[in-house]
Amino acid sequence: MITFESASEAETEMLASRLAQSLEPDTVVALVGHLGAGKTRLVRAIAEALGVDRQAIASPTFVLVHEYAGRLPIYHFDVYRLKNAADFLALGADEYFTSGGVCLIEWADRVESFLPADHLRIELAATGETTRRIQFTATGPRSSAILQRLQVK
Repeated sequence: MITFESASEAETEMLASRLAQSLEPDTVVALVGHLGAGKTRLVRAIAEALGVDRQAIASPTFVLVHEYAGRLPIYHFDVYRLKNAADFLALGADEYFTSGGVCLIEWADRVESFLPADHLRIELAATGETTRRIQFTATGPRSSAILQRLQVK
């Protein structure tokens, strides 16, 4: 586990950019945090660092999943509105996990039992108006390697 204290949105975006450089195909990133904690902002910064036009990145709240083409394909899920975790699989979400891209899943704690055993969990907590505590937890060897690369950069 690694914890970062971000003093500003710009610092959070720099951290997201560093993380994006460490991501590889078939990575699942589970984002957890209260409303307004910065999950979507982190996703936007990761996607932008992977080569997606910032203006194209939208919150998928009403669509449930957005797909973006970047250095790696990005599949951005927002599962907040799902009635139950089984609806996540009904979307075909598990097929995205091994499609060669990066899955960024907001509100992932609602579907955690359906995530691959090896995923990167990012928990965000607002500690002030623009400050955040960002905690990274690896759940297996692949996500541990990503965290190791993040620490080295």
